Amino acid sequence: MTAPVVIEEVQVLRDGRAVLDGATLRLGPGERLAIVGPNGAGKTTLLRALVGLEPPARGQVALFGADCRTEADFRKARRRIGFLFQDSDDQLFCPSVIEDVAFGPLNLGAPPAAARAAAQAALDRLELGHLADRFTHRLSGGEKRLVCLAGLLAMQPEVLLLDEPTNGVDLANGQRLREALLGFAGAMILVSHDDGFVADIATRAMVLGQGRLRAAQVHSHPHTHSHRHIHES
Repeated sequence: MTAPVVIEEVQVLRDGRAVLDGATLRLGPGERLAIVGPNGAGKTTLLRALVGLEPPARGQVALFGADCRTEADFRKARRRIGFLFQDSDDQLFCPSVIEDVAFGPLNLGAPPAAARAAAQAALDRLELGHLADRFTHRLSGGEKRLVCLAGLLAMQPEVLLLDEPTNGVDLANGQRLREALLGFAGAMILVSHDDGFVADIATRAMVLGQGRLRAAQVHSHPHTHSHRHIHES
């Protein structure tokens, strides 16, 4: 099967400095890849480069088997990718929850009734159906995070890009988030400082540092209890 995301030797410059400098990865079908690294390493920049929001100075980006070099190339591929921003308030812009979640399907050409049905189904999947008529600005941080995810799931993406998905998420909403991501059949890339969450979800991990990606391992350590960690290979 074709790898949905492949980047090779990607360089992204900002103010003359290489934020990414030779970054290479291949995301296979159904993989859940964690990208970890310190603040400022370029993890968000990497996700943005994957969808053409940070054009590479050099290197190659291929999405769903097609090279992406122009905005038109990336625009076509974005229809198949859901991108969860780091700040939920940057992603929510419609007055009500149901309107916000239905926006994506409408934008993809679904009739209003079908878009609303897809939105309601996505909310129900996350146990958020009761929030459909709420104002988005009155939601808690965790509710906003899950509503943003519902908006992505309503579009039935093949790939999810998740930037700090547990930001502002409490225990109950965190469990809903875990279950939804574990039930997602497509591929995903998770960027997070929440080691426990990432290790629970990821099937593979990479460390980003000095502009490059290196393989890492997800495994357990025996303590008085057992919990999973990510370590560079």
